[in-house]
Amino acid sequence: MSWHLGRMCGFDLETTGPDPLTARIVTACIVQCGGGQPVDSATWLSDVDGEEIPDEAAAIHGVTTDRARTEGAPLAQVVGELLAGLGQAITAGLPIVAMNARYDLTLLDREAERYGLDPLPTGPVVDPFVIDKAVDKYRKGSRKLTALCEHYAVPIGDAHQADADAIAACRVAWRQGTRYERLAGMSLEELHTAQTGWAAEQAASLQEYFRRKDPAAVVEGAWPLIPRQRGGA
Repeated sequence: MSWHLGRMCGFDLETTGPDPLTARIVTACIVQCGGGQPVDSATWLSDVDGEEIPDEAAAIHGVTTDRARTEGAPLAQVVGELLAGLGQAITAGLPIVAMNARYDLTLLDREAERYGLDPLPTGPVVDPFVIDKAVDKYRKGSRKLTALCEHYAVPIGDAHQADADAIAACRVAWRQGTRYERLAGMSLEELHTAQTGWAAEQAASLQEYFRRKDPAAVVEGAWPLIPRQRGGA
């Protein structure tokens, strides 16, 4: 059976900012779906460990600092539960599906490091963002999740709600596997390896583009997460 017809584990974070090395987790979702079984999802709201949620971040996901501090669980607890939930999925052989995985998985890894928790075990990751740029390289327009949902005819609920985004990413991945035979013909391990190469190529191309204006521009090419020794938090 092709990977895209099996069970998947979607993962999404909403956070305090765009830098995965310094941003903190505000909300999170782990959702298991597909494989002919019911959808099973869990969501978290953290207290952001007492930090502030910038107004521009709150405007995107709707969670204010006051709400996080009032209703959120301790961030260390949230991080531990996320690592446990994803770890169980990896042990069960499910791929972790994450849109722009480099951001979410790096951020979770840095949170784990802050709290002295073990990193996630290695396992196959499916990143609809990296895949889309590889299979449809020259398509114009946005590659954000809402744009991919429109392109692949996937319904999306409340965008920038972690649960809606996690489910949508899985549905986009399913559509990609259905649409492109070369993807469907890969094993999960082969797809993971291919994405590692694609992500590096995409980063190198983007870096070359940026260096036309800024010769010192650097675009991170590591995937699915930035290793700790390369500028850890």
